Amino acid sequence: MGDKVTLSQRRLRQWHLLKMVLERRMTLTEASERMEVSYRHAKRLKHVVARDGPRGLIHGNTGRRPANAIALELRQKIVALSRTEYALFNDTHFTEKLFSVEGIRIGRETARRIRREAGILPKRRRRPARHRSRRVRRPQEGMMVLWDGSVHQWFGEDHRPCCLVAAIDDATSRCLAARFFPFESSQAYLWVLRQMLREYGIPLSIYQDRHSALKRNDPHWSLEEQLRGRQDPTQVGWALQELSIEPIYALSPQAKGRIERLFGTLQDRLIAELQRAGITDRERANLFLEGFLEAHNRQFSRTAEKPHKAWRPLPRGMDIDRVCSFRYEATVGNDNTVRLGGITIDIPAGPCRASYAKARVQVRQFLDGSWRIYYRGQQIAQHEATQLREPLRAMRRSKSRAKAASPYSWVYAASAPLR
Repeated sequence: MGDKVTLSQRRLRQWHLLKMVLERRMTLTEASERMEVSYRHAKRLKHVVARDGPRGLIHGNTGRRPANAIALELRQKIVALSRTEYALFNDTHFTEKLFSVEGIRIGRETARRIRREAGILPKRRRRPARHRSRRVRRPQEGMMVLWDGSVHQWFGEDHRPCCLVAAIDDATSRCLAARFFPFESSQAYLWVLRQMLREYGIPLSIYQDRHSALKRNDPHWSLEEQLRGRQDPTQVGWALQELSIEPIYALSPQAKGRIERLFGTLQDRLIAELQRAGITDRERANLFLEGFLEAHNRQFSRTAEKPHKAWRPLPRGMDIDRVCSFRYEATVGNDNTVRLGGITIDIPAGPCRASYAKARVQVRQFLDGSWRIYYRGQQIAQHEATQLREPLRAMRRSKSRAKAASPYSWVYAASAPLR
């Protein structure tokens, strides 16, 4: 027991990269870029890990509150002022007004950091537009994955369009996972992520667009989000955060050129193969994809610049199905039930707790439609599978609309028209 070291996902990622450096499978410069630290700091971490192992990554001040930390109430007040009375003020002007009008004395850099962490962007971009150039491939497999969805008439012009969601490795252009879905959705990306984790492991980063399943683009803030100063991520974003996968957002379609070229190839070759096989439905097409992708990868994938792979192994005991699921926070009712998405889940009495009434629990709906309820990390209840729908957060918001509006007007359904 004394030899065990508990590390966060971020520290585990650093340990994985530094171990590759010590084994001479990666240069220290590349590791510092992946860890987003300076070369000097990466060099210090390397020496500490070589001497103390993973225990050396645990900082001595871990768990201690900094002496100069700004109080949470003051931080929340600064964020609230930034969003209301001083919404149009730049960082310097805002800092001056905090001191002269509000009596709050903080540095400009502190104010800037608080505003950026709260998602408040600068008034204008000061840097000139950068020259666009071809992005160099990552040197090792597993360093970066690109994924996207392509809505197309995959089964011919006489059939309804559907969406093919696929993921490729940036270093090799190998198609890691692909599947047909009715539309581009959180369920689709979670399925592809789960398949990729099972087959290969955890990538260091994922390059993606700003689809609503991947990035919050709405202006709606809950009270908890306003107090924290930041929005919760999407369902896919929660999974990436739990796995410590860095999301990289493309600013233009051209930035995703490699996976766009994959879809161009598939829209040519795959459609012809499906028509030749007489396949006109998603179920049979998904079975056909397994063999098709093997042949596709043999023909179109390339060798990475460096032979050693950068995939991170799954931590021992990690439940992939739980990670790649829909998650919601809920409060248990006085009758020890949780009501969510039109269903009621009964919670039996726990071994050390007579009642869970008023407790905050986490509700998970797995990709097979089944439900699980967790309290402090332990499963306390389950429910049979129901229809899998897009995040229920949107359903709760739609209740505030007029009664004439559909209660699911913000939620994709299997019968919803594709756009």
